Amino acid sequence: MKVEDIRQEVSRLGLAEKLLLVEDVWDSIALTNAEFPLPDWQKCELDKRYEDYKAGESNYNDWKSVHEGLRNKKIDEDCLFS
Repeated sequence: MKVEDIRQEVSRLGLAEKLLLVEDVWDSIALTNAEFPLPDWQKCELDKRYEDYKAGESNYNDWKSVHEGLRNKKIDEDCLFS
C-alpha cells in the first residue's frame, strides 16, 4: 500500500479510530525501538547525561521555565531581525 493510500484511508476514520491507530503505531515502534540505530555521538551524549544523573550533577528545568525562556528567546530574536 502506498503512503498516499494510507493517508486517504486514515482521513476516513473517526477520531476514536484515529486515536486507536496512533496507539497501535506507537506500540509497534516501541516493540522495534531496540532496532533503531543511534549514531555514536548520540550514544555518548546519552551515556554522559546518565552518568551526570547518577552522580547528582544534572540540572533540570521545569516546563514553565523552559517555556518562558523559549518565549523570551523568540521575542529577542524578533527584535534583532526587525
